[in-house]
Amino acid sequence: MKKLIALLLFCCTVATLFAACATGGNTSNLPNSVHMKELTFEPASITIHKGEKVNIVNDVSMVHVIANGTWQDNTAKALTENGAPQVNVQFNGNDSQAVGPFNTAGTFHFYCTVHPGMNLTVVVK
Repeated sequence: MKKLIALLLFCCTVATLFAACATGGNTSNLPNSVHMKELTFEPASITIHKGEKVNIVNDVSMVHVIANGTWQDNTAKALTENGAPQVNVQFNGNDSQAVGPFNTAGTFHFYCTVHPGMNLTVVVK
């Protein structure tokens, strides 16, 4: 019985050490990343190549809803742009999602429907 308790204690210690030393998925190293803060995209514009996706990373514990369009003079303007992937994605906080692929060259606009002025431009070469 003592050996079983010692083995169990050892296993718990090792598991705790692994958990303490582990790192979460590093979303900052994803290619073509755009980070969302409280009210901004960083960067607000990104250039990618045809066929690529944009990885949108929510760095805060706020809800963001990203869609095709832009904010103009504090008014939301939904847009349908030829060649742009249709986007209507909700982020619930500290998560990430890929948008795309972008298969057509051009300049495309996206915005957070929740936060006025929060615009993202994707330029596809």
